[in-house]
Amino acid sequence: MTPYLKKSALFPAQIFGAPHPELNLVVVIPAYREEDLITSLQSLASCDQPKGAVEIIVVLNDSEEDTKKTKKENQTMYQQACDWGLTHSSARCKFHVLYHSNLPARHAGVGLARKIGLDEAVYRLTQAGNPKGILSCYDADSDCDKNYLVALENHFSQKPKLQGCSIYFEHPIKGNAFEEKIYESIVQYELHLRYYIHAQRFAGFPHAFQTIGSSMAIRVDAYQQQGGMNRRKAGEDFYFLHKFIHLGQFDELRTTRVIPSPRISERVPFGTGRAVGTLVASAAALTTYAPQSFVDLQSLFKAIPDLFKIKSAALETKTANFSDAVQDFLTLIKFPEKLKEIQSNTTSLKNFEQRFFRWFNAFMVMKYLHFCRDNFYENEPVAEAARWLLKEHHQQSVTKRHQSVNLLHRYRKLDKKI
Repeated sequence: MTPYLKKSALFPAQIFGAPHPELNLVVVIPAYREEDLITSLQSLASCDQPKGAVEIIVVLNDSEEDTKKTKKENQTMYQQACDWGLTHSSARCKFHVLYHSNLPARHAGVGLARKIGLDEAVYRLTQAGNPKGILSCYDADSDCDKNYLVALENHFSQKPKLQGCSIYFEHPIKGNAFEEKIYESIVQYELHLRYYIHAQRFAGFPHAFQTIGSSMAIRVDAYQQQGGMNRRKAGEDFYFLHKFIHLGQFDELRTTRVIPSPRISERVPFGTGRAVGTLVASAAALTTYAPQSFVDLQSLFKAIPDLFKIKSAALETKTANFSDAVQDFLTLIKFPEKLKEIQSNTTSLKNFEQRFFRWFNAFMVMKYLHFCRDNFYENEPVAEAARWLLKEHHQQSVTKRHQSVNLLHRYRKLDKKI
């Protein structure tokens, strides 16, 4: 057993039987009242088989406060999934189903379910003698391209130092499975997700990556070194991945695709399911962070070479060139004191930049954007902001005739090539 498992695993190993000696990839799926679980499992069973063996671990879960009806639904799904797994498992691709009922209400949710499954995956890959195996997160209502498993294996094998990656995704934006309002809403929300990452890159933020729970993968050793998954009820993916991103060995896998569901969900306080539900209920256009917030932030990041060795006496003159929004935010976060600390612990511009962005990280960027939204620049319709960024950052010709769905296709095309 590894030191991480001894210290941080919540349960002993739960899957009996030795793993395949060539086990290289474990896909973890949290599940709660999932009507589409079998369909999701079938999407993985239909994938091309990679060179290494694969295991898929489902973690059905409910809390001590869930109703008898919910628990009965989970029990029924547990039996169905177990039966399905038995008939669809092979020597090199096995399906396991765990069921954790009556989890503490304080922690029960997607983060805890992912942690239970990922920790179990660590047990399995450790038993197989593969400390650099791959842990992939998926969702119980997702689909994927047929090359999903092969693409994951190839991506990590071709990059031995890689610790983790974000996987390209596309929500379904048309069809008969959902109401038209849901498709219209997911178009806006996915456009917001893509705009947000591109806008950060426009500003010069080096750690801008998508952090979608169904579309991420990490090596076993890196997972343990960074303390594993958290138990957050929402946003667990954002907090989890940003423990790896700033370390530098993180990138994007664009040769395959995860297809997350656009469905409404009430279990999480924020995220895709909640956002779609709010949009459908309000019938209002989605708004996002104003482009000017990123323009202002760009001025700060461009000044990093000057900030490297700037003297305290000259700092006030330098920051006076920034916008009022940036100046006020820097005052709020006590920038002069932090800058002095960073300067005193670095001897080169490269190290200064690394240390600066470990401090001014994705959480600080979000804090800054919320500060701007609340005090300087109101949110703008996501289509307007997305059109602006395509023109200013990607030099594309765009007019108001280009609506959200057209804009989303453009951003998807960009994300496949970057």
